[in-house]
Amino acid sequence: MKKIGERLRALRDSTGLSQAKLANELGITQSSLNRYEHGQSTPTVELFRKYSSYFNVSMDYIFCLIDVTEDSVHSNQEPINSTTPEMEQFVEMCFDPASPMNGRLKDTILRMLREGTQN
Repeated sequence: MKKIGERLRALRDSTGLSQAKLANELGITQSSLNRYEHGQSTPTVELFRKYSSYFNVSMDYIFCLIDVTEDSVHSNQEPINSTTPEMEQFVEMCFDPASPMNGRLKDTILRMLREGTQN
C-alpha cells in the first residue's frame, strides 16, 4: 500500500494541489487523504475511481502495475492518417450544408451528445 500511496501523492503533486484542496475535490477529509498518501489506510474502490477520473489515469497506473499514463502510451502510437481521399470526402460532407447527409450527421452528433451526458 505504501507504493500506491506514493503514487497518489505524486499525482497530487503533479498538479500542485494541496492536500486540503484535493480532499475537498474528492469529497474526503484532509486527514484521510494524508493517511492514503502515507500508506496507513486504503481508499475505497469508489475513491480509487474518483482518483482515476480526476487525474485521467488508469487504475493500472494507480496500482503501480504500469509506470506510464495513458497519455504517454497514446503519444507513442502512429497518428491517424487524415489526408486520405476518403477522410477528406467525409469531412467535406460533414460541413457542406448542401450535402444530403448534413441533417442526418447533425442529428446523429446531437443524439450522441445527449446520450453521453445521460451516462
